[in-house]
Amino acid sequence: MQDEPVLFRAKAKDEYETPERCRILEMSRLADDPDISLARATVAPGVTTALHRLKVHERYVILEGEGRVEVGDADPVAVRPGDVVRIPAGHTQRISNTGADDLVFLCVCTPAFSPQAYEDLENEEA
Repeated sequence: MQDEPVLFRAKAKDEYETPERCRILEMSRLADDPDISLARATVAPGVTTALHRLKVHERYVILEGEGRVEVGDADPVAVRPGDVVRIPAGHTQRISNTGADDLVFLCVCTPAFSPQAYEDLENEEA
């Protein structure tokens, strides 16, 4: 990792739709900073993201909206702004927007997220 401070400005035009049914804006995922990545996720009202798991640890930092998160075998939990959800690597997960407005949260992954860390479980749920 470089020793100098670096400023990153995420640009709204870089936000993209995912097959997981949410929008993602990557805020920091760099080859020279492999220990952590940061993204903003947005889930529209009434939407539940695809069931999935990651090979990295993840935390959701809820910024706006209301939702319900499911992690592993634990009971679903209601979430609201200010809540932090810790999702250990290898646990199944998904989040539902239960409110009338967008559910917006930060996704903090350690080590940094990579597409190879993502496992889609949507088709295994039946």
